[in-house]
Amino acid sequence: MQTRTTTLIRMGAIAALAGYGAAVGAAGFALSEQSASGLGVAYAGQAAAAQDATTVFANPAGMSFLPGPQVVLGVAAIDLSAKFSSNGSSIPGLATTTGSQPGGNGGNAGGVVPVANFYATAPLGDRFSIGFGVNTPFGLKTEYDDTWVGRFQGIKSDLTTINYNPSVAYKVTDTISIGAGVSYQFLQIDLTNAIATPLGEGTTELTGQDGAWGWNLGAMFQVSPDMRIGASYRSRLDYTIKGSVNTALNSTGTPIASGTFNTSAEVTLPDMFSLSVMQKFGDKWDMLGDITFTHWDVLQQINIVNTANNATQDTLALNFKNAWRLSLGLDYHHTESWTFKGGIAWDQSPVQDQYRTVRLPDNDRYWFALGATYRPSKALAFDVGYAYIWFPTTTIDSTHLQPGLPATGPFGGTSTVNGEYKNFANILAFQVSYTF
Repeated sequence: MQTRTTTLIRMGAIAALAGYGAAVGAAGFALSEQSASGLGVAYAGQAAAAQDATTVFANPAGMSFLPGPQVVLGVAAIDLSAKFSSNGSSIPGLATTTGSQPGGNGGNAGGVVPVANFYATAPLGDRFSIGFGVNTPFGLKTEYDDTWVGRFQGIKSDLTTINYNPSVAYKVTDTISIGAGVSYQFLQIDLTNAIATPLGEGTTELTGQDGAWGWNLGAMFQVSPDMRIGASYRSRLDYTIKGSVNTALNSTGTPIASGTFNTSAEVTLPDMFSLSVMQKFGDKWDMLGDITFTHWDVLQQINIVNTANNATQDTLALNFKNAWRLSLGLDYHHTESWTFKGGIAWDQSPVQDQYRTVRLPDNDRYWFALGATYRPSKALAFDVGYAYIWFPTTTIDSTHLQPGLPATGPFGGTSTVNGEYKNFANILAFQVSYTF
C-alpha cells in the first residue's frame, strides 16, 4: 500500500507539469501593452508611428525620426474578468472516494495586473541613434478558488517576463531608416493544481525560470511628407525552463517527499512580424493601420523531463495555430497641446477549441480603444489610454487523466471541465515622456 501510495503521489505531482505546458502554450499571453500612447489607437500602426521612445520595442528604426534625446516611463493596469459556468464537470473518482466534494465554478479567475515599461533614446550625430527599453512582452495570471470543480486541471497560473532591449538605428537617407536590437528576456512561472491521492487531496506547485536571448529588426520609410511605412520583426526565444515540483496534503499541510523533484522543459516563444502605415490628412488627422503575424505554431508539443533520470514524464500536445492581428486607429490633433485618439482591433487566438485549457481559456479578442496626449510644453507629454476587450462566449470541454491512476472506477484519475466562460478585459494605461 505504501509503495502504491508513493507512486500515485509522484505521478500526481507530475500532473502539475501538464498545467505548466498549458500555461506556457495558452493563447493571450503575448502582451501588446507596451505603451500608453499606442493603447489609445489599439496599437494600430506602431511600427510606423515613431511618436516617442516606445518605438524602441515597436520598431527601432523609428528612433531616427525622434526630435532629440527622450525618456518614457509608463504603466498599464490590465483588469481581466474570466468567469466559468459548469455544465457536467467532474473530479477524479479517487478524490470522491476519499471524501472530496465537486466544488463550484471558481469565482473570477481574472484580476488586476500592473505592467510597467521604461524607454530611453538618444541621437549620436546626424545618422545614428541608440535606445534602451525594459518591458513585459509576455505575461499570464489567472487564479480560481482552490476548491473549484476544475482544480485538478489548474488553480493558479502566473507567468511573468522581463525584457531588456538595447537598440540602434541608422538613418540611411532623410527618408529611410533601419534599426536593430538584442533582447535578454527573463521568464518565471508559478503554477498550482490539485491532485488525488489515497491519503486525500493534495496540492502541487511548480516553479521554474530561465533567461533567453533574442533579437529584433526594423525599417521605416517616409514615402511622402504625409505617409510613412514601417516593418518590424522580433525573433523567437528558446528557453530551457528548470524548476521543481512540491506537493503537500491539504488536510495537514504535510510536505510529501515523493512529490518533490526537479524538472525541465524546452519551450520556444514565437517570433512575430508587423507591417504598419501612418497616413496624414491635413494638419488635424492621422490614420494608422497595422497587420501583425505571430508564429504560434512553433508550440506544438512540450516534453516534460524529470532531471533526476532524464526521462520524459509527459508530452503535451498544444497544437497551436498561427495567428493574425489587424488594427486601425485615428489621431485627431485638436490643438498643439491636445491630441485625441481612437482605435479598433481584431486579435486572433492561436488556441484551437479542442485544446483549450482552464489556465487561460482564450478566444479571439475585439478591441475598442480611446486615448489622449497632453503636451504642456514641447519637452513634456502625458499620455492616457483605455481599451475594452470583448471575447465571444468561450466553450471548454477538457478531459485530463492524472498519471498513475486508471481512467475510470472508484480509484480513477479522470477529471473533466465542461462549460463556458464569459470573459472581458479593461485596460488603463498612463505614461510620461520628456524630450531633452
